[in-house]
Amino acid sequence: MTINKELYSTVHHLIERCKDGAKGYLTASEDIEDKDLKDLFKKYAVQRDSMITELQDQLTKMGHADDESSSIEGTVHRAWIDIKSALSSKDRKRVLEECERGEDYAVKAYQEALKKDLPGTLKQIIEQQYSDVKNAHDHIRSLRDAARNA
Repeated sequence: MTINKELYSTVHHLIERCKDGAKGYLTASEDIEDKDLKDLFKKYAVQRDSMITELQDQLTKMGHADDESSSIEGTVHRAWIDIKSALSSKDRKRVLEECERGEDYAVKAYQEALKKDLPGTLKQIIEQQYSDVKNAHDHIRSLRDAARNA
């Protein structure tokens, strides 16, 4: 199957968002002291890594490799930039707010991708990943809300 430039760009953008999430969650898991959040962030980092692999496999099946050097956004999207500062504050609510902000970008990227004309298997994968990202976003938001009310 051949892949057009727009489809490649769409999948590559999702891969970049997943990389941002994986890196953000890994950073958070290493630096957070709350055991429950440490475990949750590790889980989400692993989840994003597997999503990256799944998307890269789809590109390969379409005869295209993911060009890791072509990221316009740089190594980490600004949505995750403030995670270090939030972690240093030791403020659970603030850390969760930063994670939710990063997830907002991922949710939006998946919503945009699903508006495109995607081939069958890729569409199914992106729909499933969107569901996973949305669930992670909603879970982080509920933890943030609980921290606000604590």
